[in-house]
Amino acid sequence: MKKLKIKLHGKKYFVNIGYKIINDANIISYLKLFKDVVLITNSTLYKIYKKNIIDNFMKLKVINNKIILNDGEIYKNFNSIKIIIDKLVKFNCGRKVLLIAFGGGVIGDITGFAASIYKRGVKYINIPTTLLSQVDASIGGKTGINSILSKNIIGTFYHPECVIIDLIFLKTLRKQDFISGLSEIIKYAILFDKKFFYWIKNNFKKIFLLDKKTLLYCIMKSCKFKIKIIVKDEREKDCRMFLNLGHTFGHAIESFTKYTWLHGEAVSAGIVMSSYYSKFLGKISHKEIDEIVNLFSIIGLPINGPKNMKFQDYLKYMVRDKKNVSNKKIRLIIPEKIGKCILIKNAKIDALRQTINKNLKN
Repeated sequence: MKKLKIKLHGKKYFVNIGYKIINDANIISYLKLFKDVVLITNSTLYKIYKKNIIDNFMKLKVINNKIILNDGEIYKNFNSIKIIIDKLVKFNCGRKVLLIAFGGGVIGDITGFAASIYKRGVKYINIPTTLLSQVDASIGGKTGINSILSKNIIGTFYHPECVIIDLIFLKTLRKQDFISGLSEIIKYAILFDKKFFYWIKNNFKKIFLLDKKTLLYCIMKSCKFKIKIIVKDEREKDCRMFLNLGHTFGHAIESFTKYTWLHGEAVSAGIVMSSYYSKFLGKISHKEIDEIVNLFSIIGLPINGPKNMKFQDYLKYMVRDKKNVSNKKIRLIIPEKIGKCILIKNAKIDALRQTINKNLKN
């Protein structure tokens, strides 16, 4: 088991990473420190892990109650929060309850948000089961739900007590979901590390084969990138915004398609569009864009948004993006080159139109 420490003002916790660590004696002993524990997961994961994980936790008295939610981004809403809060009240949970988020980014965001508001704040931990949540969503304390008009617009900054990343869960992940998670890993490379970008290009076949050593390196590297940024800017007032590369376009795609596009798929198309926007400003070369597009393509991620989504559709959602300070100014992260990105505080509408129209033609 590898451990990464996150040290913030008034809060310190660890990200535990390894293979088959979920039933490790140290993990079980840690969870047993909490007397009142409620596991929150979705119906799909409950069927997969009921016997080997969840029932075992019950037998070992690691958890004493569970809440099963519907599976899918469309359920990341106030109704799911109400279900959790009502169940916690029914279970007579006090302020010392521990919530376990067992699932992907949706479950992690919902559970974290519920933990932050139940009795004005109770403890929770993240056990991410998807690649995307392991390298991104489970770390950093962002919690929240979606509104009809905008993704992640409702939420809090509220950190878990710890994060437990077990590579074993990736074995039961759908191929499409696994590939979706790779977009966030590529995002880190485009943001911070050109060598890592080419390492992904040279090793993606091993990653697909779930080679333990390769996967561990890949996940550790991604987590370290995110932790470094979080420690510098916990509340997204400065450099943490850069982690939203591709997300302004991507969140618009997700909202427009009513979440039929996976998050990583939308982010992939969003990063390509951000790269085209950069080209219109004369910031990035054709060669660098070709490298970015090629990597997403060979991995199997989309490089174009939905064909039926026009400029005005994007604009409708982009003006409501949570990064925006003013509703008249769209903030956008764009790559200058692989390994370096910049913040555009007021994206030019004409350049956005050209970017989206070019993407539609490709």
